[in-house]
Amino acid sequence: MNIKYLNHNTLTDIITFDYTEENVISGEIFISIDRVRENAKTFKVSHQQEFKRIIIHGLLHLCGYSDKTTDDKKVMTQKEDYYLNLF
Repeated sequence: MNIKYLNHNTLTDIITFDYTEENVISGEIFISIDRVRENAKTFKVSHQQEFKRIIIHGLLHLCGYSDKTTDDKKVMTQKEDYYLNLF
């Protein structure tokens, strides 16, 4: 999907297609369970915790957040951490 739709030749844990218009949040989120498992091992967290993080990440994209720049990534990570701590 990354190659076909985004012209990225890399592995990713999540792809979000944002169809949001005006005040109606809409989109599709595709998650690679294999990448989630790998990330969980890398970051030494449970699969469930990493899966929650990825879902939050996708929802943040649908709410207009980006992770293209270093500053954007920092904000995104802070938001992910905030919402993860609500569980």
